[in-house]
Amino acid sequence: MSTNTLSKEAETRLINFFNTTITPGEMAKALRQANYVLALGVIRQDETPQQEIIKLENSFYWLNELAEVLNPYLDVE
Repeated sequence: MSTNTLSKEAETRLINFFNTTITPGEMAKALRQANYVLALGVIRQDETPQQEIIKLENSFYWLNELAEVLNPYLDVE
């Protein structure tokens, strides 16, 4: 896993976004809903090129990871 750090500007913009626009919990919920809709679209599609499937799998994974960072849900026992 890479450990890229955010620039101060990016950090400030993220803080401002979450302080004025949306809570981390709401963002996590929106990410999960978007991931669900995207997954349904792919499942219902008859033919998806293998290259696209790999890209989508990675996208689903990272969207879920981001949602977990914002609002841990899957770690709750």
